[in-house]
Amino acid sequence: MKTIPLQAARTLHLIAQGLLTPPRRKATKADVLSAIRRMAQLQIDTIHVVARSPYLVLFSRLGDYQPQWLDEHLAEGALFEYWSHEACLVPIEDYGLLRHRMLDPAGMGWKYAAEWHANHRDDIERLLDQIRANGPIRSADFAREGGNGSGWWDWKPEKRHLEVLFATGELMVAERRNFHRIYDVAERVLPDWNDERDLPPAEAVPQELLRRACRALGITRADWVADYYRMPRRPYTSELHELADAGELVPVRVDGWKADAFVHRDLADKLDDVAAGHVASTVTTVLSPFDPVVWDRKRASVLFGFDYAIECYTPAAKRKYGYFALPILHRGRLIGRVDAKAHRTQGVFELKSLHMEPGVRIGTGLTADLRRALQRCADWHKTPQLAAGAGVPATLAAALTGAA
Repeated sequence: MKTIPLQAARTLHLIAQGLLTPPRRKATKADVLSAIRRMAQLQIDTIHVVARSPYLVLFSRLGDYQPQWLDEHLAEGALFEYWSHEACLVPIEDYGLLRHRMLDPAGMGWKYAAEWHANHRDDIERLLDQIRANGPIRSADFAREGGNGSGWWDWKPEKRHLEVLFATGELMVAERRNFHRIYDVAERVLPDWNDERDLPPAEAVPQELLRRACRALGITRADWVADYYRMPRRPYTSELHELADAGELVPVRVDGWKADAFVHRDLADKLDDVAAGHVASTVTTVLSPFDPVVWDRKRASVLFGFDYAIECYTPAAKRKYGYFALPILHRGRLIGRVDAKAHRTQGVFELKSLHMEPGVRIGTGLTADLRRALQRCADWHKTPQLAAGAGVPATLAAALTGAA
């Protein structure tokens, strides 16, 4: 069994995630779909102090691109939205792998309000019939901030009904407008699907999800693999060894790890060059807090020595790094985090705070790479003026913003 250095394991993961080299050409709409297929899924989040997470994840890999391309892929049916890791956009070809969750959502925890469904079944069915007869609707159609409302469509509980119908797969997200979900019945969104004909056997799905997780991770361990698709939390040692016996994974040892590691066969031909240091990531960019590289805190800690937890849900007084601190990826390492805010009206991209990891040497090369990366991100946000807040070290503020 081959032994590889930790840096090689990082490189293999970044290759799989599409973060080996900066983009060499201007992105196209097709590149958006290719990037999502490479990651297997794209997590959704609504926070927009900078670009909303799904758009930012794509920017980290594609550079300058048109965010509406993502919305178009959803509306055109190349993607669907469902609970996979969390709420995610998933390639439509993987619909069957998540369909079993829709048909039996009892194990999905808070994502499926079983008690609400049981108590409001008749109302939920009436809502479904209404959508079937009258066409797509938004959750916002039911929003009401007080008063008696003007009829059935004003009922606030209907928003919870929609979530039940989404969890059970009877409604799908047909498109998003200004990031708001537009729900329609599944038979209109996916008219060619037939459960009797197209549904894969339930017993085959876990292994297929493991295959996709392994490919998206590039290198994995038995204690990592369940998180990618939120599968039952347990070590998948025997399953990974079975995939290795079938030639789909290559077992390796990683310096400093006691656990076995497995490299996906798509990267097997690069393994020697990566291990020897002939192939390494040259990307410098910021990542979304919901990027697959960092969404598993334990994996990010083991693989990158980077302890990351988003603090937007932490009381302000207890935050260490900021409301929406973006991890900084620099040439195969996670070297720090920047809390940023895009002031769209003023055209300013504010660096509220910047924290580098212990031991990171801030030389001219790193500073130049970071300056370029932040400027590209600011330009893509259409907030081209970089401004440094009080939380940016004085030694870096002028260099990063171009201030005199």
